[in-house]
Amino acid sequence: MLIKLVFVNVAVFIILNIATLILSISGQPPQLALELIEMPSHLSDLIIRPWTVLTYMFSQYDFLHLLFNMVWLYWFGSIFLLADSSKNMCALYIYGGLGGAALFIASYAAMDTYGLLIGSSASVLAIVTATAIRQPDYKVGLLFLGEISLKWLAIITIAIDLLSMGGSNGGGHIAHLGGAIIGALYAVAQRKGINIAAPFNSMTDSIVNLWKRITAPRQPKADNRQAGGAYYRNRTTTGTSGNGNAASKADETSLDEILDKVKKSGYGALTAEEKKRLFDISRRIK
Repeated sequence: MLIKLVFVNVAVFIILNIATLILSISGQPPQLALELIEMPSHLSDLIIRPWTVLTYMFSQYDFLHLLFNMVWLYWFGSIFLLADSSKNMCALYIYGGLGGAALFIASYAAMDTYGLLIGSSASVLAIVTATAIRQPDYKVGLLFLGEISLKWLAIITIAIDLLSMGGSNGGGHIAHLGGAIIGALYAVAQRKGINIAAPFNSMTDSIVNLWKRITAPRQPKADNRQAGGAYYRNRTTTGTSGNGNAASKADETSLDEILDKVKKSGYGALTAEEKKRLFDISRRIK
C-alpha cells in the first residue's frame, strides 16, 4: 500500500506535467489541466468539481514538492507500518487529506478570500504526526544532525507550518495543520483502543467485494433433469467429476473439515497428515 501511494502520486505528477506541456504547445493555458486537479476554497466551485477533494491530495506540480512529500511519506510510512496495518495507513492518508481540505475551506471562508489547494502534504503530515505520537522516541539518522527522535521532527515541522501561514502559501500550511490534527486524533484514539479508520476500511472492503462479485466469472447453474427414467444431477464438489472418478462420502466429509480449518487458520495450520490427506483427496477427485 505504501508503494502504491507513492506510485499514484508520481503517476499523477507525470500525467499533469505532460498535460500542461501539451496545452502550452497547442496555445492553451496550462491552468486548464490544473483546474481539473486543484481543490477550490469556495463551496460554489467545489460543488461543480467535487472530485477535487480527492484528486488534490494525490497531486504535485513542482518536482521538489513531489520529492519532499514522497520521501517523508515513504520514510514515516515505513515506520508507521512497524506497528500498524497498510489498510489503516491508507485510511489515515485519505482522512488527513480530507481534514486538510476542511480546514483550508473553513479558513478561506473566514477570511473571505479565494484559493486553490494542491499537494499531498496534509495527508503525509497526518501519517507523520500519528507515527510521532505513537512512537515518539523512535530515532532516525539525519545528515549533519545525527539521530533525532520522531517527536522532535513532528514538532519542528508543525512549528514551521504555524510560522509560515502568513506567507505566500498560507493556505497550504493551513491544510498541513488540518492533516496534523487528524493524525493526532488517530493516534490518541488508537491508544484508547478505538480505530477511527474502521469505517473507511469497512467501506473499501465492501466496494472491493462488490467489484469481485461483478467481475468474477459466472458459475454454471446446477442441471437437474430426468432422462430415460433415470435422474441425473451434476455437482462440482461431490458426485461424478469431469473425468468420471467418483468421490466417496468419506472424502467429501474429510475435505470439508480440512477446508474449514484452512479458512479459519490458514494453510500453515494444517498438520503434515492433513496436508497429505488434502493432496490425496484432490488427486482422486480431479
